[in-house]
Amino acid sequence: MLQPRGRLSFIAILLASMPGVALAGPPFLTDDPEPTETGHWEIYAPLVETEGRGKEFEGSAGVEVNYGAAPDVQLTFALPLAYSHDASGWAAGAGDLEVAAKYRFFHDEHAGLSIAAFPGATLPTASNGMGADRVTAFLPVWAQKDFGPWSIFGGGGYAINPGPGNRDYWTGGLALTRQMNDWLQLGIEIDRQGADAVGGSASTSLGLGTTIQLKTPFRLLASGGPTFDDSGGRAGFHAFVALGLDL
Repeated sequence: MLQPRGRLSFIAILLASMPGVALAGPPFLTDDPEPTETGHWEIYAPLVETEGRGKEFEGSAGVEVNYGAAPDVQLTFALPLAYSHDASGWAAGAGDLEVAAKYRFFHDEHAGLSIAAFPGATLPTASNGMGADRVTAFLPVWAQKDFGPWSIFGGGGYAINPGPGNRDYWTGGLALTRQMNDWLQLGIEIDRQGADAVGGSASTSLGLGTTIQLKTPFRLLASGGPTFDDSGGRAGFHAFVALGLDL
C-alpha cells in the first residue's frame, strides 16, 4: 500500500516475473523504485495485511491496482476494507482510498541501479470510523542495486499525519532478496517508523518474505515478522499475503 504500516502500509508495489532477475518490492514493507512496465497492469487481489500485539490488531483486505502509464511512471490505486480487533470485539468498514504515482528518475541498467520518488495520499472515504477522516500523505524516495540473483533496496520518507493527537513522522527500511530459482524468491528486511502520535514512540519491524511464481500470470506473496516498540513491552507482529496478477 501507500503508507507505512500501522498506517496500513506503504507496502510495496512491484515485481518483475522474469526468471533469473532479482525481484524487489512486495511482499516487503520496504518498497523499490521499479515501475510497472508501460501499458501493463499489476493487480494484487486478494491482498490482506495486519499488524498488532496479542489479541489487539488491525489491518486491511482489498484490491490494489498498478498501471504503467508511461516509461518510468506508475500509477497506483487501492480501496481496502479495513478491520480491527480488541477487547470489545471486531469492527470493520470501508477504508480510505489510496492514490500514488511512482516516477523513476534515475536508471542505469549496466550498473543495476535505480532511484524513484513515490508520493502518495489517502483520501477520507472510510466508513464506520475506520479511516483517518482527513487527507494524509507519504513522500518517500526508494533506491535499488541489483547484483546477479541478489537485490538490495530501500529508502524512506516523510509521512504527513494530521489530526488530533497525531504527529508527522519519518519512516524507512532496507531489504535484501535473493532469487533462488525461476519460481522462488526469499528475502529479509528491517523497517523503522517514527512516533505517529503525540506521546507515542518509534518502532522497529523485522521481516522475512517470499514470492512464489505460480502458473503464469499468477504469483503468491507473503511476509511477516515481529515489531518492537521503543517503549518496551511484548513484541508485536506484522503480516502480509496477496495473490499477484500481471496483465
